[in-house]
Amino acid sequence: MQVGIIGAGAIGGWIAARLAHGGHDVRILARAETGKALRSHGLTLVQDGERMVVHPRICADAQEVGPCDLIIVGVKSFALESVAPAIAAMMKPETLVVPMLNGVPWWFMGRDVSLRSVDPDGILQKSLPYEQIVACVVHAAAMRTLPAEITLFRGDRLIMGEPAGGASARVAALVDQFRAAGLPAEQSHDVRADIWFKLWGNMTINPISALTLATADRILDDPLVLGLIASVMEEAREIGRRIGCPIEQSTVERNAVTRKLGAFRTSMLQDVDASRPIELDALLAAPREIAAMVGVATPSLDILFGLTRLMGISRGIYG
Repeated sequence: MQVGIIGAGAIGGWIAARLAHGGHDVRILARAETGKALRSHGLTLVQDGERMVVHPRICADAQEVGPCDLIIVGVKSFALESVAPAIAAMMKPETLVVPMLNGVPWWFMGRDVSLRSVDPDGILQKSLPYEQIVACVVHAAAMRTLPAEITLFRGDRLIMGEPAGGASARVAALVDQFRAAGLPAEQSHDVRADIWFKLWGNMTINPISALTLATADRILDDPLVLGLIASVMEEAREIGRRIGCPIEQSTVERNAVTRKLGAFRTSMLQDVDASRPIELDALLAAPREIAAMVGVATPSLDILFGLTRLMGISRGIYG
């Protein structure tokens, strides 16, 4: 299988290393210092105390990558529009594109609806055909520890499915190939519900950590903040109910799962610390847009979005 990787950060690098080690023809689109480091040293994956070094092909542009059977997109949601031309240049009619994104993707409301909060000019809808997308929900924790090294701390699940739902032979085949390469893939018949459920846990802790600079345990220990979290989650639960993504778990149960992870620094807090752009639109703006479509009032979500947006603008990491 010819695999193109766009975004060889923590998750993209993990996937690239496992697939390359599994014998696939992996081609990473990487420029500047990252590309130089990968060419010089190969790609190292540190997992379960072991170091694996692979030597995928490192390419400076999409033309050098060439047509691929599978494209893994590991950039953050706000960067997806900028890499859409490269993705399109690497596609064949039968190519599968797997964006590994946090939050709500542009196609979430169906083939003919593109969410303007995450695709303001409709570029993603036009250049990335709905029929060639395979959705993926990533439950893993990894970090790029050196320019050419990825450390996997936890790799729980890669949930894959057709955006329209249902069983799929091509997704089943892709899951088998991922599993053969040592990746914890599984097929979902309702991947939209899986996306919404992950969002339900991330859409509060991430922005609140960015606002407060607090670790997850301190956030959950504050009763006033916990009340805001519960309010936002209940609004999101109602949105999910109206769009066919019901959530049966209680907010208390979900927060108890997060509490088990301890004093961790969320990905958004790490971005704030490093003065990197934050993925706010996919986590909060897109759910607000969907809420307006289905007639759900979101006063708590609005407050959280407004405050985090203002913080991001003030720090130059949003908008």
